[in-house]
Amino acid sequence: MSTEDLPVSNALNVLGGPLLACSYDPLTGWDRTGCCDASPDDLGRHHVCVKVTAEFLRFSAMRGNDLSTPRPEFRFAGLKPGDRWCLCAMRWREAWEAGFAPPVVLAATHIAALELIPLDALREHAYKG
Repeated sequence: MSTEDLPVSNALNVLGGPLLACSYDPLTGWDRTGCCDASPDDLGRHHVCVKVTAEFLRFSAMRGNDLSTPRPEFRFAGLKPGDRWCLCAMRWREAWEAGFAPPVVLAATHIAALELIPLDALREHAYKG
């Protein structure tokens, strides 16, 4: 069992179970805890744990959010296809509506994501790995 398979807080995921970690390498989450937990300071609502794809990274860059370029001032090394990452719920929804949604790690996606994204959409794009 990897550390990403362990509950990290009392929070719930979109399936109603304990919220699991999304990624420790790269270290993700608004507070860089490895978890897509909800924080009152997180206006972007980084609640959706995804497995990024090249197609999604291109889409996000075209929308003005380049996630591939390192930004050390934000403790951000840049993403590459296959990385797991806590994504803004509205960015995931935007990508879903445009046909570029990356796969979602449901057990590591915070239940608060359901305020912006239908559960059926998340399940349809569930990561199977």
